[in-house]
Amino acid sequence: MNNIKTVGSSGQISLGKKFAGQTVMLDEIDTGVWIVKLGRFIPDNERWLHRSDVQAELNEAIDWAEKNPPKDTNFEELEARIK
Repeated sequence: MNNIKTVGSSGQISLGKKFAGQTVMLDEIDTGVWIVKLGRFIPDNERWLHRSDVQAELNEAIDWAEKNPPKDTNFEELEARIK
Protein backbone atom coordinates (compact mmCIF):
# COMPACT_ATOMS: atom_id res chain seq x y z
CA MET A 1 0.00 0.00 0.00
CA ASN A 2 1.50 3.32 -1.08
CA ASN A 3 0.85 6.52 0.83
CA ILE A 4 1.78 9.94 -0.45
CA LYS A 5 3.07 12.25 2.29
CA THR A 6 4.41 15.80 2.14
CA VAL A 7 7.49 16.72 4.13
CA GLY A 8 6.60 19.78 6.18
CA SER A 9 8.67 22.95 6.46
CA SER A 10 10.31 21.54 9.62
CA GLY A 11 11.47 18.45 7.71
CA GLN A 12 8.95 16.11 9.33
CA ILE A 13 6.36 13.67 8.02
CA SER A 14 3.57 11.98 9.96
CA LEU A 15 3.17 8.21 9.87
CA GLY A 16 -0.24 8.41 11.53
CA LYS A 17 -1.60 8.16 15.05
CA LYS A 18 -1.29 4.37 15.22
CA PHE A 19 2.50 4.82 15.31
CA ALA A 20 2.49 7.61 17.91
CA GLY A 21 5.13 7.11 20.58
CA GLN A 22 6.78 4.17 18.84
CA THR A 23 10.46 4.04 17.97
CA VAL A 24 11.42 3.65 14.33
CA MET A 25 14.66 3.12 12.48
CA LEU A 26 15.15 5.05 9.25
CA ASP A 27 17.53 3.66 6.67
CA GLU A 28 18.31 5.67 3.55
CA ILE A 29 19.24 2.92 1.09
CA ASP A 30 19.66 5.33 -1.82
CA THR A 31 19.18 9.04 -2.35
CA GLY A 32 15.52 9.66 -1.59
CA VAL A 33 14.77 5.98 -0.87
CA TRP A 34 13.98 5.25 2.77
CA ILE A 35 13.06 2.14 4.70
CA VAL A 36 11.16 2.75 7.94
CA LYS A 37 11.16 -0.10 10.48
CA LEU A 38 9.39 -0.25 13.82
CA GLY A 39 11.65 -1.42 16.60
CA ARG A 40 12.61 -1.27 20.22
CA PHE A 41 15.31 0.90 21.65
CA ILE A 42 18.12 -0.77 23.58
CA PRO A 43 19.57 1.56 26.24
CA ASP A 44 23.34 2.02 25.93
CA ASN A 45 23.96 0.49 29.36
CA GLU A 46 22.15 -2.73 28.27
CA ARG A 47 23.69 -3.03 24.81
CA TRP A 48 26.44 -5.35 26.12
CA LEU A 49 23.80 -8.02 26.75
CA HIS A 50 23.30 -8.34 22.99
CA ARG A 51 26.94 -9.13 22.12
CA SER A 52 27.37 -12.64 20.71
CA ASP A 53 29.95 -13.67 23.35
CA VAL A 54 27.63 -12.59 26.16
CA GLN A 55 24.68 -14.34 24.49
CA ALA A 56 26.71 -17.57 24.39
CA GLU A 57 27.52 -17.29 28.11
CA LEU A 58 23.88 -16.55 28.95
CA ASN A 59 22.70 -19.54 26.91
CA GLU A 60 25.22 -21.76 28.71
CA ALA A 61 24.04 -20.46 32.10
CA ILE A 62 20.39 -21.03 31.17
CA ASP A 63 21.17 -24.59 30.02
CA TRP A 64 22.95 -25.28 33.33
CA ALA A 65 20.07 -23.82 35.36
CA GLU A 66 17.54 -25.96 33.49
CA LYS A 67 19.56 -29.12 34.23
CA ASN A 68 20.28 -28.18 37.87
CA PRO A 69 17.08 -27.16 39.61
CA PRO A 70 17.40 -25.37 42.97
CA LYS A 71 17.59 -27.52 46.11
CA ASP A 72 16.63 -26.78 49.68
CA THR A 73 19.63 -25.82 51.79
CA ASN A 74 20.35 -27.62 55.06
CA PHE A 75 21.76 -24.71 57.05
CA GLU A 76 23.03 -26.88 59.89
CA GLU A 77 25.06 -28.98 57.45
CA LEU A 78 26.34 -25.87 55.71
CA GLU A 79 27.39 -24.29 59.02
CA ALA A 80 29.21 -27.49 60.02
CA ARG A 81 31.13 -27.49 56.73
CA ILE A 82 32.19 -23.87 57.23
CA LYS A 83 33.57 -24.52 60.74
